[in-house]
Amino acid sequence: MNHIFLSLSFVFLLFNYSCGQDSKNRISLSREAAEYQLKEVLANNKLHNIINSKDKIIKNQETLISVIEPILFDIYGKENIEDQKPYRINDFENYYVVNGTLDKNYVGGTFLIIIDKRNAQILKMTHGK
Repeated sequence: MNHIFLSLSFVFLLFNYSCGQDSKNRISLSREAAEYQLKEVLANNKLHNIINSKDKIIKNQETLISVIEPILFDIYGKENIEDQKPYRINDFENYYVVNGTLDKNYVGGTFLIIIDKRNAQILKMTHGK
């Protein structure tokens, strides 16, 4: 119990004293505080984390599309991916499997992306030829 209290106190003090104002009078986490948070997460610290193995953070197809499209556009090109609409979205319990579609007379491949609804982790991403 003391360990948790000390850890929380340290994080509060670190955050409180490490925030600075930029030229736009905005408060932000310092690089040192950000690095501390990263190290805590990488050490599997689940303290105050809304992501768990049960709750889904991608709850609907609109959110799904807003997450995957910028990634697909960046890697495969916006025009290429938009030409593959409408997307085929298969909804499984904790996962979405999404792929592009092609006109019946078109020869080529489409993207495939598999994403975990619980944490938005991309499990697979590829594009056929």
